[in-house]
Amino acid sequence: MKNVGGLDRGLRIIVGLVLIALAATGTVGWWGWLGVVPLLTGLIGGCPAYSLLGVNTCPVSKKN
Repeated sequence: MKNVGGLDRGLRIIVGLVLIALAATGTVGWWGWLGVVPLLTGLIGGCPAYSLLGVNTCPVSKKN
């Protein structure tokens, strides 16, 4: 189920890519690879944590 809206998705993708790039270049430690999580949730459009907390930033899903 999609629960991540447009702006939220875009920010997640950007943050994920930046963290991964920083980790790949050695600028930050291993934790930069955690950028995979926001990247994947942004690409998929669903966030398990949002589901648990009852959050939904996707306007299309709110109508259903």
